[in-house]
Amino acid sequence: MHDFVVTGAGGMLGRSWTHRLEASGARHLAAPRSLLDISDDDAVARLVTKGTRWVINCAAWTDVDGAEAKFDAASEANGHAVGRLANRCKEVGAAIVHYSTDYVFDGRADRPYAVDHRRDPVNAYGRSKALGEELLEASGVDYLLVRSSWLYAPWGKNFVLTMRDLTKSRPKLRVVDDQRGRPSSCDHIADATLALIERGEHGVFHVSDGGECTWFELASQVRDLVDPTCVIEPCTSEEFPRPAPRPPYSVLDLSKTEQRLGPIEGWRTRVAEVLKAS
Repeated sequence: MHDFVVTGAGGMLGRSWTHRLEASGARHLAAPRSLLDISDDDAVARLVTKGTRWVINCAAWTDVDGAEAKFDAASEANGHAVGRLANRCKEVGAAIVHYSTDYVFDGRADRPYAVDHRRDPVNAYGRSKALGEELLEASGVDYLLVRSSWLYAPWGKNFVLTMRDLTKSRPKLRVVDDQRGRPSSCDHIADATLALIERGEHGVFHVSDGGECTWFELASQVRDLVDPTCVIEPCTSEEFPRPAPRPPYSVLDLSKTEQRLGPIEGWRTRVAEVLKAS
């Protein structure tokens, strides 16, 4: 019997969750995809059973560009499978945490996106995540929907660690400076989500680091912290074309979360902590 079942436990956020549950002594099952593929209904039925209190769904299709060519696969992982997982949780009396993204919004705003802002994604990945949100809400399950953005951690494949390595190995880099958002430490996301659970919160929350920046500003901060001599130059999205369009502005409004949990520490401090731990 497990109080918590963590799907996608081998990923960046899943690892953060697993560390916290291990440290707390909570009865939990940390399930990587090899053990629990949420698209496998039989595996879900076998591992999400009566007595499970919370399913922490960290499983996701994360290849933003790949979703353009493989939307059916992305929408299965991020959409339809989420709906079926939510239905299973409702069936056995479990609540569910599901993670979504700033990319469900259109990127045309000039102020942070509120939790109840209308979904209007600009790429296939965003549409797949929006579908997951819609099916979660329609299921009638007891849920926490947590949107975050620009995830990074001391492990895994992420922008912060990539910039750490590239700035050490290359004399010059060009990084996009016309996309603005909030970086999000996976450790902070897990901590904040657990705090929301312990407070008995439900519904939609945004969780990221405090402050905002562009990718260029984030890369420059990483470079300054690791102290190489790499020169980083800003460029536009048009100069760095990708298969999937990116929203130019995807800053999430954190006010609801800060009302519940207090002020959120800024991204510069958290990036420094992750680089120190990596």
